[in-house]
Formats: sequence, structure tokens, C-alpha cells
Amino acid sequence: MALIDIFQQAKHQLKSILDSSAERENETEIIDNICKGINFKGSNLWVLIFAIFIASLGLNVNSTAVIIGAMLISPLMGPIMGIGLGVGINDFELIKKAFRNLAIATIFGILTSTLYFLISPLNEARSELLARTTPTIYDVLIAFFGGMAGIVASSSRLKGNVIPGVAIATALMPPLCTAGFGIASGNLTYFFGAFYLYMINSVFIAFATTLGVKLMHFPKKTFVDKERGRKVQQIVYTIIFITMVPSIYITYRMIQTNIFETNAMRFISNEINFPNTLLVNKYIAEDSISVTLIGKEVPEEYLLMLHQKLPLYKLTGTKLSVWQGFGEKKDRQQEELNNLVLQDFYKHNQTKALRQEAEINLLRTQLRQYADYDSLSIKIAPEIRILFPKIKSIALSRIIRNRMEDLVADTVHIAILSYRQRPTNEEEQQFHDWLATRAGVDKWQILPEK
Repeated sequence: MALIDIFQQAKHQLKSILDSSAERENETEIIDNICKGINFKGSNLWVLIFAIFIASLGLNVNSTAVIIGAMLISPLMGPIMGIGLGVGINDFELIKKAFRNLAIATIFGILTSTLYFLISPLNEARSELLARTTPTIYDVLIAFFGGMAGIVASSSRLKGNVIPGVAIATALMPPLCTAGFGIASGNLTYFFGAFYLYMINSVFIAFATTLGVKLMHFPKKTFVDKERGRKVQQIVYTIIFITMVPSIYITYRMIQTNIFETNAMRFISNEINFPNTLLVNKYIAEDSISVTLIGKEVPEEYLLMLHQKLPLYKLTGTKLSVWQGFGEKKDRQQEELNNLVLQDFYKHNQTKALRQEAEINLLRTQLRQYADYDSLSIKIAPEIRILFPKIKSIALSRIIRNRMEDLVADTVHIAILSYRQRPTNEEEQQFHDWLATRAGVDKWQILPEK
């Protein structure tokens, strides 16, 4: 009986901790706030266009910070949450309005990004852009949980910065821009991959909003035809299913590829390791491994053993190609090619070593210069105490100064002094002349310590 009481008490306490009803706004206000962000015309549309330009620039120059900035100012979340809200409360007019505005935003977004990439001189697909061309089930989960966070934050009086965070996490802007890049470059694979990611984000943010609205028991439209409502629900869940299935397949393929590459790398590391033979290149593709060796040629019986070991690494059916041709060959042409390769390796390493040695010598020189000033101030301190008793402390330094009028750099030597008693101008000049002679540097700037 005591255990039941403890369980009930823990259940009650957990429920009170998770209960957010005390922080929730009035349902009417929540609905009004979401509806205000649905419309895409006037300033809202211009903000979207400028955000698309910013995101396209970020993708073009591979700048994560710029892309995040574009996502923060993007108003795309509004109509997506509007669709989810409409489905959740059976408001079909709201669904149509939100869907119409999302379509407008999507069309303008793709047209704007296409225009940018058509006129941009940078046509290379960078890593930030390529990351938006192959969506997976993880993108589904990110969009869903992001949408849940969005509706919970929208329904709370303590909104904080959740909505901007959801916009960043779900990344609605970059896929639209990548779709535009696909059109501008004529690469339909990029277009469909990116647009599919955009669809995933939109569908599952809307679905999460619908689920959140239902769980929080928002009031539904009572005058809606039940048959019509059932059809809408069927359409919604069909869209969700159709959107999710390809991402599950892509994720499965991605995981399989990752497992294959891991096993292949383990096989290469453990088995392709021969004395007097160097592995210079490896290429791992779907169901095939290709390696290039130089040095002493590996006998055929060893290569046969390699093929037999593939199943031990779960690589059954994998094609293994071993390229050799730079080892002990009787053919003169092969020997000459071997010498050329080795010479090229030697020259490359020699040039690299000389460059590194020059950099090390430069760093040593700079370090020695700084150390000289440290040791100099220690050496002359006893002399200063006798010759210039008014000086309390001294610090010596060497800096590079750039003149703005002619952009010429020169070296400035600085002595920073603190005094027991302020010296006369004549005493300052005497100290300057003595320091110039003692340090072997003509010009010093004497600065009093503040």
C-alpha cells in the first residue's frame, strides 16, 4: 500500500512539474497571434526576399553565420504553423489561407534564389549547400520536435527566443535557396533534393503544430461538416506518410553506406600493410574498394588472401582492386616511371621541409627579439638605479607601427617609465641618449606610466 502511495505521489509531482497550463495564454489570443504571421504581402514579403538573398549569399560563400542570420529574420514559420493550427481546430478557411500564403512565399523564395545564383560569379556547390540536398529521417525528427517546441512556445506567455531557435534548427531558408541553385545551375538532383527537405520541414512543423493544438485541447470549429473533416484528416496523414517514407529509405541507405565505409577502412588499415610497400591512394565506392601501392610488388598469392579475408570484415561481395606498377620491374620504362615518382616525392618533401625550416627560423628570430628586450631591461636595471635614481621602473618593447597617410610600416622602440620624482627635460634627454647608446638603437619613445 505504501508503494502505491509513493507511486501516486510521484505521479502527481511529475504531472505538476510538466503542466504548463498556468503559463498558457488564452486560446483566442494564441490563434490570433499565429494568424497574424500568415499573410505574405507588403513588408512581410519584402523581408522574405531580402532574407533569401542573405541566405543565398551565405550558401555561396559557405558562411554558417550568414545563413543563421537569414533564418532568424525569415517569416516562413507563420503560414506553416497556420496550416497546422487550421488542421488542429478544423478551420478549413484558415488552412486555405495559410496554404495560399505558403505557396506565395515558396514561389518568391525559389525565384529570388534562382535570380541570385544566375547572376552570381560563384557557381561552385560548397559544403553548406550540399548538406541540403540529401534529407534523411533525422530531418523529419528535427522538424517535428522543432514544431512541437514552436507551438508550446507560441501558446505560452513566456515565449523567450524559442521561435527564432526553431527557425534555425529546422532550417527552412537554406533548402529554398539550394532549390534555386539547382534551377540556376541546371542540376535537377539538387533542386528535388533541396525542395524535398523543404517539404519535410514544412509538413512536420505543421503536423507538430496540429498535434500540439489537439493535446492542448484548443476549441474546434463546431459548424464544420464531419465528413469533410474526416477527408481533410485523411489527406493530412497521407501527405505525412508520403513525405516520410523516402526519408526513411534515404536514411537506411546512408547508414548502410556508413557501415560499409567503416568496415572498408578497417580492412585497409589492418590487412593492406606490407613491408617495403607504400599505400598511396584508396578509393571506397558502393560495393568496391580500390587501392594503389608503390614499392615492392605484392605477390599474387597475397592478393588472393586479401580477397578471402573480405568476409571477415562483413564485406562479402565487395570488389577489391589493387593497382601496382611502381615496384621491381624488369621493364625499363616501368623503372624510369618509378624513378620519376620517387624523385617527385623527394622534391615535394624537400620543398616542404625547406619552407617549414624558413618559417621556424623566422619564428625563432621574432622570439629572440622579444627575449632580447626582456633580458636587456634586466641587465640595465642596476645601472639605471645608480645613474638615474628618479626612475622607479622600466619596461622595454618593440612594436610595428602603420602610418595611415602612406600605409608604410616601421619599427618603434618604446620605453615605459614610472618615476619616484619627475625628472627635468634635460634629465629625460640624458636618459634617452644613454639608452640609445646602451641598447644600440638610435630612436626611442619614452612614455611615462599612467
